[in-house]
Amino acid sequence: MPVIETHNLERVYQDGSQVIKAVDGIDLQIDEGEFTAIVGPSGSGKTTLLNLIGGLDKPTGGQVSIAGENISDLSDNQMINFRLEHIGFVFQAYNLIPVLTAVENVEFIMLLQKKSKVERRRRATQLLEAVGLGDRLDKKPGELSGGQQQRVAVARALASKPDFVLADEPTANLDSASTANLLDIMARLNREENMTFVFATHDQRVIDRAKRIITVEDGKIKSDVKVDH
Repeated sequence: MPVIETHNLERVYQDGSQVIKAVDGIDLQIDEGEFTAIVGPSGSGKTTLLNLIGGLDKPTGGQVSIAGENISDLSDNQMINFRLEHIGFVFQAYNLIPVLTAVENVEFIMLLQKKSKVERRRRATQLLEAVGLGDRLDKKPGELSGGQQQRVAVARALASKPDFVLADEPTANLDSASTANLLDIMARLNREENMTFVFATHDQRVIDRAKRIITVEDGKIKSDVKVDH
């Protein structure tokens, strides 16, 4: 069964008298274990599409189904709980909590899930070790480099054991070495744990690693290509 499905998905914005179709009738299916890049110029609709899939924005028309459940009909509170259990997010701006250490940042989502203290610490430590930060558990975001902060964000996205991870321009603020390191980690998680990743990106370095490239233009899918590396 696909982990993500959209049917005739639309998101329309009103800008004064002008109607803007940011997402215009998109049908999409993403299966478990895919490593997919959604690409296109600025204003093409790729971030809006990602936000609709993640339940951060509501469609004007059509629907989004995650693991067989239509999320378009969920209330705001239901959507918050659904995201907590099913969807991991990695953002361009990291969005870490500055007063918490790396391990506490990763634990935070499991705290919301009401996991035990012992389980939270065990899983957070394990994930930070997996992303190469076993020696940085007690460092706060301000004591970490950009690449290290983004790796904490990846560990946090995985902490809830989501169905998939959505990554919006995750490499935009990173240098080449940090980007390569981050993509190596994500590719390994994809390969070894069958974790599904969906990127919205301009970054050719991400596109070069993707196994499927979906090009969006003017709110529509222009091409959808599977790549065999």
